[in-house]
Amino acid sequence: MTTRHARPAVATMFRLQFEPAQESWVLLYPEGMVRLNTPAAEILRRCDGCRSVDEIVTELELAFAQPALHDDVCAFLAQAKQRGWLQ
Repeated sequence: MTTRHARPAVATMFRLQFEPAQESWVLLYPEGMVRLNTPAAEILRRCDGCRSVDEIVTELELAFAQPALHDDVCAFLAQAKQRGWLQ
């Protein structure tokens, strides 16, 4: 999952959306909802199955003027995959 060329996508049983009542991005699923912190939301919003891990990392580094995010992004992607959020 966290190889540089992998193209992660949010799993089909989840829907990523901004929830105004929560004032945050959430992952909706049949049994409930996961409220996401800002870094998690920014990463998952880019997990569309088209962008590679490298492309996601590059976009985040440019968007937030933060170098060397690869390890942090890959660690999050591994956790998200383990939780079933990604396919």
